[in-house]
Amino acid sequence: MKSKHENIAEYILYIWQLEDYLRAFPEQAYCNTELMEIADMMHQEGVNEEGHLQIAQNALGEMEDLHEKLLSTEAPYRAAIIHIQPSLNLLKAKTDRPTMSDIEACLILLYQVMMLRLQKQEISEETEVVLHDATQLLRFLSRTYKDDTAD
Repeated sequence: MKSKHENIAEYILYIWQLEDYLRAFPEQAYCNTELMEIADMMHQEGVNEEGHLQIAQNALGEMEDLHEKLLSTEAPYRAAIIHIQPSLNLLKAKTDRPTMSDIEACLILLYQVMMLRLQKQEISEETEVVLHDATQLLRFLSRTYKDDTAD
């Protein structure tokens, strides 16, 4: 499994991808140990149809905590959030959860664009710009998380 400490954003996206894969192809859970473990967790936590595993939710919570810390201590980070905020607000307004965190909105954007690219769908220039900003933000968060958790 991907290491949460190497890149926490990639870790969350990876868990989400495995969840979706197992929802689409539940019989594949028996192909390897990792998929079987994820499928078992999904069953135990009642997220076979929708929702996310607690391990992904916990990692997201850790990212959100770090985000709050950086907002109060890092002026460049705060400026990056202010820059992307209007786009995130538009994205959130189009969901059934408009009060989701900015970090979750960034992750959802990355995940949705990844899915569109897999389907060979076109991505608008406007979305590409927001995607770039969200990626930079998550990259900074992930790097800071890795540095903060290094022992």
